[in-house]
This record gives sequence, C-alpha cells and structure tokens, in this order.
Amino acid sequence: MSDRLKVAMPKGRIYKQASKLFREAGLPIPEEFDDSRKLIIEIPEAGMEFIMAKPVDVPTYVEYGAADVGVVGKDVLMEERRDVYELLDLGIARCRMSVIGLPDRESGHTIKVATKYPNVASQFFRENGQQVEVIKLNGSIELAPLIGLADQIVDMVETGQTIRENGLIELQTIFHITSRLIANRVSFRMKSEAIEDLCRRLQSVIPQAP
Repeated sequence: MSDRLKVAMPKGRIYKQASKLFREAGLPIPEEFDDSRKLIIEIPEAGMEFIMAKPVDVPTYVEYGAADVGVVGKDVLMEERRDVYELLDLGIARCRMSVIGLPDRESGHTIKVATKYPNVASQFFRENGQQVEVIKLNGSIELAPLIGLADQIVDMVETGQTIRENGLIELQTIFHITSRLIANRVSFRMKSEAIEDLCRRLQSVIPQAP
C-alpha cells in the first residue's frame, strides 16, 4: 500500500470549492490544477494523489480501495449507498434535494416522478405513504413535467433559477446537501494517522452554515 494518500475528487464545481478548502487547511494544492484535465494529479509536497472522477463514481472508488478518501455530495451518498465511512461534513457545495412540479397540476392516484435519484425518491415517497412510479433520467430532469412524462421531479436545487425559468415550483424539501469527506474502511485503519491529520486540518476551516 502506497504511503501517499489517494483522494478521489469530483470534477467540476465541487472540486474548485474542495481544493480551496484544502488550501485553507494548509495543504499545498497548486491552483493551476483547478482547471486541469488530468485524471491523476500527483501532489508529493502534500503527500497526496488526486484521482479526478465523475461525482457519482467517487464513493465507488473509495469503497473498492482505489482511493483512500474522497469528497462527495450527500446526495450521491444517499443514492449510491456505498460501504464507506463518512468522516466529515465539509460544509461546501450547499444545495437541497427537493420535490418539484408545475403549480396547480392535478395528478392521479399513482404519481409519476422523474429523477436522477431513484433510490432517494422511492424511499422518500414510500416513507410518506405515497404511491409513485419512478422514472430514471440522466439529464434535463426539468423537461419531464413540461412534456407530460412525469407529474413531478426529484432533483437538486441550488439557486432555483432553472426551475423558475421553466415555470416549475418547489413543492417540498427532502433534505439539505453538502459535500462530505469519506474513507475506505481498510485505509481508515492502515493510514489512520494521515487520514486523521487531514480531518483535523479540514475541521479547522470548515465554513459554518449560514
């Protein structure tokens, strides 16, 4: 097992916020990597190696030990249900998971719900005693109620601008989302010193909820 800590990082918006947090924690993460297209970024001065992955794949890399730790949104953790340790709420990439629909839309006995998060949606409606048919989509979820594919959608909301521009409204908040630091179970034992040091550093700079 390499001494270098392998960190699965989500590409895109979350990476920029996470790398800024790592820098604030005193870790020498060069800013030039913020827009890099490299898939593996070696940072020997920090004793780390970043594995750049699609956000949805981060917990898979961590569960199977390809990465020791990872940064991932709570939405992905809830949907993917991977066997990992959740170590820290990093307080970044704040948004919420919501039920969204058209105003004044009458729906039948069984509601059709389109979403990228079928496990989250199914569990939420089941716990609320509602009978739904969940339709899995991968993009442009807001389109589903506009063309009659679904009565409602379950999706992440950050500012709400997209749903407002498409004449949709938030009907209910399911849960609030932030990014989390997760760890592989074996790595947490074998590299406990490095992982605990990372947790201490990050904990000292985590932004407080507004």
